[in-house]
Amino acid sequence: MSRSHRLMQLMQLFRTLPAPIKAQRLADETGISLRSIYRDIGTLRGMGAVIDGAAGYGYTLIDDPALPPMSFSQDEIEALVLGLREVQAVADPVLAEAARNALSKLRASLPASQRQQLGHASLHAKRFHHRPEIHIDVAALRESIRAERAVQIVYADQAGAKSIREIYPLGIVFFESTLVVSSWCRLRQDFRTFRLDRIRSFKETGSSFRPKRVPLLRELFAKFKAESEGHA
Repeated sequence: MSRSHRLMQLMQLFRTLPAPIKAQRLADETGISLRSIYRDIGTLRGMGAVIDGAAGYGYTLIDDPALPPMSFSQDEIEALVLGLREVQAVADPVLAEAARNALSKLRASLPASQRQQLGHASLHAKRFHHRPEIHIDVAALRESIRAERAVQIVYADQAGAKSIREIYPLGIVFFESTLVVSSWCRLRQDFRTFRLDRIRSFKETGSSFRPKRVPLLRELFAKFKAESEGHA
């Protein structure tokens, strides 16, 4: 791990862990020695971070120079908190952790008065149903979507019968109680959604669907809109 990456990781721990944070906790989280932690805290202070505390007492991040002050209305704060908490509730572990980190960065970037408002935001995202267990690496599938690469999936239907499909993955959507990948199925030559909990495995085929992605997305969004209006 490079030192710059280590310093960024240390700053993120200051943003997310409850203060005051003992140096030993920081060492355990980063996997480096206490001596390196003390040295890195000194470096961060030299870069402008206001970190209160000392060895044996724990540390608290008072001022974060990496994040400029931001201002939101109370409603905007509520909307941001609700959206990020919703992601934490429904997304895959990697995206849920990203939402937690984003919320901590938002908190660190706010003026003191609004930071208190964020801490007392009245909206929460709670889901009481059990989401089916997902066996694939959803973060890797999202990377295939971003890179516009076709994938081959092994898919099990409701009865457990398996089939192999080659798809152009266009996006991941949360439908009611489960996550699905919206895609273009090359076998059916039509749009199809596949539940992530029923995908047994997937791999990239090595082909790109980049020239087709934008028109496919336009057509998919138009289909969603027409279906929505039809149920209105």
